[in-house]
Order: sequence, then C-alpha cells, then structure tokens
Amino acid sequence: MSDNSVFLIDIDKVLKEKAGDKARRVPRFVVSYLKRIVHQDEINAFLTSVSDKVGVDFLEACMDYLDIKLEVEGLENLPDDRLCTFVSNHPLGGQDGIALGYVLGKHYDGKIKYLVNDLLMNLHGLAPLCIPINKTGSQSRDFPRMVEAGFHSDQHIIMFPAGLCSRRRNGVIRDLEWKKTFITKSIETQRDVIPVHFEGRNSDFFYNLANLCKFLGIKFNIAMLYLADEMYKNRHKTFKITIGKPIPWQTFDKSRSHAAWAAYVRDIVYKL
Repeated sequence: MSDNSVFLIDIDKVLKEKAGDKARRVPRFVVSYLKRIVHQDEINAFLTSVSDKVGVDFLEACMDYLDIKLEVEGLENLPDDRLCTFVSNHPLGGQDGIALGYVLGKHYDGKIKYLVNDLLMNLHGLAPLCIPINKTGSQSRDFPRMVEAGFHSDQHIIMFPAGLCSRRRNGVIRDLEWKKTFITKSIETQRDVIPVHFEGRNSDFFYNLANLCKFLGIKFNIAMLYLADEMYKNRHKTFKITIGKPIPWQTFDKSRSHAAWAAYVRDIVYKL
C-alpha cells in the first residue's frame, strides 16, 4: 500500500482549509506549537509504519506503540449467544477507545463497530470498525441511516454515550450527560446493554483548560486539540477495565424516559 493512501495529520493544510487566505497571517510560532501539541511528526511516523494494518490488528499496533497494559475484570460477563451494545465512560479520549476495541475485538473476532466522531474515519486502520457520527456536516442527513445500519448489523456496537471525554466538575472527574441513542436503538434491535467502566484520567491542565473555555463561553472544543498530547502523557500506563453484567433490553420499559434510562446505566457504570 502506498504511503499517500494513509491519512496523515497536516496542520498547514487544516489551517488553509479552515481559514483560507487568512491562514498566511497565523504566526509561524503558533503553527509550530499546534504541530507539536498534536504530535504531528510522531503520529504520522507511526501511521506510516502500520499502513498495512486494519481493524483489530491496527488496534493491537496502537496498544504496542502506546505501551498500554490492561487489567480486565468481568470477561465472564461477555455473552457469546447474542449481539449487544457496549457502553462505557470516556475518561481519556484515546487509550480508552483503543483498549476497549482491542479487548472486545479480540473476544468477538473483529465483529465490533464503534459509533465515533467522523474524524476518526480518516484513520485508514480504524475505518473498517467505525460508524461515523457527524451531525453538523454533509453526513448529518445520513446519520440516522448509518446508526440504523450499525444496530441492525451482525456486529457488536461500542459506544461512549457522553460523546465528549470526561470533564472535572466540583473536583469530580465524570462524563457529561449520556445521550439516549443507545437505549432507543438497543430496545428497537433487542440488544442487551453491557456497562463498562474504564479507569483513567487526563492531566489537571486538560481539565482546567476545558473548564476555562466553558467559563469564557468559547464554543469551539479547544481541549480536543490537546487529546493527542494527553495520549502521549498516558503512555506506559496500566488501565483497569471492568465489564458489568448484561442489562436485558426488556429492562428499559415505559416506567422511565429513554434519557432517564441512559442516566440509570451511566450510574451503574460508575458503581462498577
């Protein structure tokens, strides 16, 4: 496979696409800083070196590169006789997605699909495992159809229902509100829901930055720019994954709204 078919990070190109002619006015030191903070050279070297790997093999290469070690509890809770929806908290924004996909992908022989931000679709190795979510761009009309197809497929679904990675509020690091899509679709396709808890955290800098942006009313998710840097800070660490018992889809009856059931499952995850 030729290198030019591998997606590589290109800050210069991104600035040109987003800012047009104004990109020339961005000071070089700012551009250099952005390249450093997103680890452009290191990540591009890694992506080029694993350009022949896709799916679970790609996740395994990521695990090796980031030197992720895992302690997994609850593997006996993974059903082999039915399709499920796996929902997890999202403390990191990098290693948690890689590790969860790797563990479940190995167990289910690659029959997994992530519901993820469509940016990750650009990663050649990850694309086969993804159902992209982009509610704002040109794909927004296709969003319900793609989610529908994912849930009606013969693959297990992995979701981070908060959408964003965890934030720190009042000193506690937790996910923001969970979206109810996983409840609605799991009922519709009769998939049991399996709660998963991932133990980990980002740096104080990351949480302080996210809170500062919120305080200042900045709509753009600046903290997201630092996720690659957080991923590098979290290299060579051991993380604990706890897999809870399946929650039968019939549990989600009309006694609560789907949003309330989503909050109920989120609470279960944090008790694992």
